[in-house]
Amino acid sequence: MTIEERVAATDPQKIFHYTDLQRSKPTRANDPYEYFAGWNNRHQSEVIPGALPIAQNNPQDRGFGLYTEGLTSSFFAAPRHANQNTYMYRARPSAAHSGYVDLATRSNIENCFLSLNTKVETIPAQAEWKPFPLPAADDQIDFTDGLQTLAGSGDPNLREGVALYVYAFNKNMPGKAYCNIDGDFLLVAQLGNLEIQTEMGRLFLQPGEICVIQRGIRFRIDLAADVPVARGFIVEVWGSTWELPDLGPIGGYGLANARDFLYPKAHIDEDLHREFTIVVKNNGKHVGIKQDHSPFDVVAWHGNSVPYKYDLTKFVSQNATSVDHTDPSINTVLSAKSRDPNTSLVDFLWFGPRWDVASNSLRPPYFHRNSASEFLTCLTLLFTEWARKDSGVLEAQGTDASAWDNLPDRFSTNPRIQELLKQVKEDEAAERARREFYHNAKLRD
Repeated sequence: MTIEERVAATDPQKIFHYTDLQRSKPTRANDPYEYFAGWNNRHQSEVIPGALPIAQNNPQDRGFGLYTEGLTSSFFAAPRHANQNTYMYRARPSAAHSGYVDLATRSNIENCFLSLNTKVETIPAQAEWKPFPLPAADDQIDFTDGLQTLAGSGDPNLREGVALYVYAFNKNMPGKAYCNIDGDFLLVAQLGNLEIQTEMGRLFLQPGEICVIQRGIRFRIDLAADVPVARGFIVEVWGSTWELPDLGPIGGYGLANARDFLYPKAHIDEDLHREFTIVVKNNGKHVGIKQDHSPFDVVAWHGNSVPYKYDLTKFVSQNATSVDHTDPSINTVLSAKSRDPNTSLVDFLWFGPRWDVASNSLRPPYFHRNSASEFLTCLTLLFTEWARKDSGVLEAQGTDASAWDNLPDRFSTNPRIQELLKQVKEDEAAERARREFYHNAKLRD
């Protein structure tokens, strides 16, 4: 078949690789957002041009009445390659809230997996589940109430461990946000497209894609348009962060490539003065924060502690091309290190479509007694999920909340700024229309 005869695939659930879609954009056709590309880059973004300070982080005159807020996800003096932080310029600081309150929740979360906890049990045998149930249409459950713990190891207070969750929900989160101050979330969509809004911007997540949200970042997860219910999985790590694995003899390209990780662009809520409840996961328990303003008011930001997403169909598989089977670690997408330099805390692997061409080799892999615990699930095609297994906190620091009563929101109440925001939206729409012209397939014939 010639290139001219090749027909582009349209269903991402049935493709061999992302390139089958013949896209000239880094996102699937139904993804409505623009992104930055490049894993762990220090990106910068602003809703209003000029809102981001140049050559310093905390100027005396920050412009537009914004407040400077820093997010530090690593030790201040961590090595440069491991130093994770972001500066945000927002309408109201995160410290402007009425304090922590108890919160009723329907979620079932457990984060202490130590032997002294009688609520958890070590199962030496293989465990298997039927597909996890979806909430009924007349039982409205949002993301915060739809979290259920499956398994784990360690404890967030020890700053080392991992927890596995399944989420299932059928309700959006208006006036509500979530903040995990225990560890980093890796979300794996299995059913239903998701609209994820974070302090740094918006992400559109679909089955076959993953998203990482670092500890301390506030976000909300809603159902995309025409999606009645969603289900998926979350891997949380404590005391570690997700990293790309070293490639070794593979070279500089292969597996999950850095250029394919996408980061959001700055975006703020239309209404910044709504009442909000922030659901905070602290030591495996949910507590609440009440505030009279939206947490999604970051007008500009720069840094590398920013949520990101990755399309697993872009994974460049490596494998044996002569005999036998390469170890499954060859399919590692992201890895989180443990304190043991020779052992990962957790590896996230993707067994996607690939050619298996080894000669003189039994096609099924050999029986394997593995020193690591495993959790396996099917994300695409027929949903026959199954699994097998063996056996510090971050808060928004600042001045006392009452002090902010004398520091009002000077951003969203300024008519001149509202005119600027209107012009920014018009310019963005015009720019999208201009750039869309170049993605017309007929121009490349």
